[in-house]
Amino acid sequence: MVESDDIPGGEVEEAEAAPSATELEAAGQESMFGLPEPVAPLPSASAPVSAAPAQPYRVLARKYRPQTFAQLIGQEAMVQTLGNAIKRDRLAHAFLMTGVRGVGKTSTARLIAKALNCIGPDGQGGPTIDPCGVCEPCVAIAEGRHIDVIEMDAASNTGVDDVREIIEAVRYAAVSARYKIYIVDEVHMLSRNAFNALLKTLEEPPPHVKFLFATTEADKLPVTVLSRCQRFDLRRIPAPELAQHFAGICGAEGVAAESEALAMIAAAAEGSVRDGLSILDQAIAHADLGGDGTVTAANVQDMLGLADKSLQRRLYAALLAGEGPELLELVAQQFALGIEPLALLRGAMELTHRIALAQLGQGAADAVSAEERMAIEGWAGSLSAGQIHRLWQLLLKGHDEVRTAPDPLAAAQMALLRVMHASDMPDPGSLVKKLEELAARGPALAPGDAPSKSAPSGEASPPWEALVNMVDRAGHLQVSQIMRDWIRVAALGGDELRYSLVPGYPGDPSAQLRDALFKTTGRRWTVESTTQEGAPSLREIAEAMRVAQEAALRQDPLVEAVFAAFPAAEFVNEDEQAPHHAGRRQWNR
Repeated sequence: MVESDDIPGGEVEEAEAAPSATELEAAGQESMFGLPEPVAPLPSASAPVSAAPAQPYRVLARKYRPQTFAQLIGQEAMVQTLGNAIKRDRLAHAFLMTGVRGVGKTSTARLIAKALNCIGPDGQGGPTIDPCGVCEPCVAIAEGRHIDVIEMDAASNTGVDDVREIIEAVRYAAVSARYKIYIVDEVHMLSRNAFNALLKTLEEPPPHVKFLFATTEADKLPVTVLSRCQRFDLRRIPAPELAQHFAGICGAEGVAAESEALAMIAAAAEGSVRDGLSILDQAIAHADLGGDGTVTAANVQDMLGLADKSLQRRLYAALLAGEGPELLELVAQQFALGIEPLALLRGAMELTHRIALAQLGQGAADAVSAEERMAIEGWAGSLSAGQIHRLWQLLLKGHDEVRTAPDPLAAAQMALLRVMHASDMPDPGSLVKKLEELAARGPALAPGDAPSKSAPSGEASPPWEALVNMVDRAGHLQVSQIMRDWIRVAALGGDELRYSLVPGYPGDPSAQLRDALFKTTGRRWTVESTTQEGAPSLREIAEAMRVAQEAALRQDPLVEAVFAAFPAAEFVNEDEQAPHHAGRRQWNR
């Protein structure tokens, strides 16, 4: 028994001596410096009633929350900026941390609060980018109980009254810290009136006050607030860096994990540390059911409903090889395992993307296994860039179809079969060259020999098509269009032109033709319309050539394969947008 003057009655029972760190370590328990958390033994009949209860389990996302800037992964640029600002005593009065969920916005705000209020182990330190973590301000802030570090969730405190409390409180100095710090999470949830009420204080706060804002949607903040804050955009954490971080945590937890499994978890986290740790927590619990507790790639695939990587590569190989039965069998196998059809398309798209990057020398480095690296590098060497880009477009179209289809499995099968049939086709550049070769070999129609007379002056008459080009270059665009599309030459020679019109032309263009020819050649022309049937117009000749060439092209095996794969395809003539064709359509109207 010990006496105490502060307790009525003067006596209290002697407290049980606290175990030392060495004793805790021997017992498999944790001291405050990072050993495993205390695990209470199961109660027995002989155990005293006052036995200490077991410590509640802390999820990995909370247990491994960064306590120093060195533990904050992936945000080196921000840490360097803050460190320089602290060293030069150029600290802003308001900071805005923005980024996707789970990248460390609130953790960064707490670290800044520690950095500004740390006094060091001896109590004499000042602001530092490396807070000690053991002084009273550091410990209190880490435990969320410091009286001068106020955290507010704007999602549940959105009104003007909540902000007025801050405005009233900032006038008073900090109680026990260097700075009074307000951490406002999800600050974009504040109402417009609340923002307006905060603006004046935010612009000219007292020197002892710092505001730390965190948000996932910075674009929803008024520009008047953004302009008053020093902004830090926290980036997504790359998957390889996340996988390495998770491997370290598994080591600290004494959990065995396959590198491929950790890579899958990192990919599923999409750059969020917190999301990744939550998935890792789930994977560890899932692995315990398997026997040895190892987190395996198969378990993670099963847990997350991901496509098996090896099966995914086999499916892709069947796609490229044109093995339809094997392709459908692999799709059926993965569907039976619970893999969603949309995930199959996403997996094929991911491989296509990585192959495209590997062709540029940067796609296979993050492969989770040697087999995957070899497969990606092999495809990158055997496929052309055009084939890869066409595969991507076909898979992207299939992905959209599967996402909206009433039967996703059938849509995935049809989409993959379409990709398979198109995978061995040449890229558009090669197809154009092939078509050009066929066009060069195809039949060509030449205009018939039109009757002509010798020029009275003894001068030779230019070919008819050359004459149209001369009129066009002279600036008589409407007349050259009429001559090309509507004039059927019956006689052309010397300075004489006799013609008939293509049915459908309104009026008689003789005067226009006569005037344009005189201005173009400097000679007087005899231009007359006749009932004699002339040779086809240049437009009719070009159209006949196009039809003949198209018929020849359709008989080519390559083009037949294109139309078999894409029944709705059609030939497109790039020249159809030429000005004289537009004029022809105008006359038809």
